[in-house]
Amino acid sequence: MEYRMLGRTGVKVSSLCFGTMSFGDIADEAESARMFNRCRDVGINFFDCANTYAGGRSEEILGDLIADCRDDIVLTTKVVSRTGPDVNQGGASRRHIQIAVEESLKRLKTDRIDVYFLHHYDADTPVEEMMRALDDLVRQGKILYPAVSNWSAWQVMKAQGIAACEGLARIEVLQPMYNLVKRQAEVEILPMAANEQIGVIPYSPLGGGLLTGKYSPEARPDSGRLIENKMYQKRYGVDDYYQSAADFTAQSRERDMHPATLAVAWVMAHPAVTAPIIGARNLSQLEASLAALDVEMTPEWYVQISTLSAAPPPAHDRLDEVG
Repeated sequence: MEYRMLGRTGVKVSSLCFGTMSFGDIADEAESARMFNRCRDVGINFFDCANTYAGGRSEEILGDLIADCRDDIVLTTKVVSRTGPDVNQGGASRRHIQIAVEESLKRLKTDRIDVYFLHHYDADTPVEEMMRALDDLVRQGKILYPAVSNWSAWQVMKAQGIAACEGLARIEVLQPMYNLVKRQAEVEILPMAANEQIGVIPYSPLGGGLLTGKYSPEARPDSGRLIENKMYQKRYGVDDYYQSAADFTAQSRERDMHPATLAVAWVMAHPAVTAPIIGARNLSQLEASLAALDVEMTPEWYVQISTLSAAPPPAHDRLDEVG
């Protein structure tokens, strides 16, 4: 296992992070334990969760699993998404963050959360309030490193500016969506993270299953998130994505490699990426992603794979200056 520095925190994490969204949902306790133990067997020390996964059940299961190895685990969870019917059971207000972190600590059965994400940007709450709330938790020892997921680059840098001016704990980790067909992070988020020494743990390296070899312009399986989940249908419902997926599958097969393995390895190879978040519904599915640890991605091969999908235009949109 390769261990990489998480931004400038001084903390070393495995080059893969395991996402526990399936725990307590499509994976029962026994299957969750099997996947957790397999990850530990290969040296993964980085586990990602959220307070809304399986209605909080994912945190509870993960809390049980880390009980005898807590100090060996780098643990993340999240806040902001709605957790109940009350009008204030969501968002990034100081009030909700303070309540939510206590609930997560209880479910995770721990005294601190290593990396605490604001799951989404909350346009109703001033960034100053969000950053002060996170800084309060750092000073209380309940979280160690503030982090954000699904934020744009300008939102991150606004928060960093406020933190610098006010002497608050800064954002240390980002969690953007990133895979071969969803490459917007390459425009500003990944270059910003590299420049500012911010850790990056991108989610959805398999494109919601699109890059697992099951999809093409002509092929659709009978079940799966892209078939059953409207959010994923909208996210990946672009015809060009399916052609990219078919071309990608063909290239992975030429190298006698599972497409999921290559999809994770490609994300892992980006120099600004600390650790892709892999997930699975069962142990068998997990193995294909873990195999990415053994892939030796050359710069030439990386570029070759990258040509299979459209790169986003630069932030300034001066296409004449590209390449």
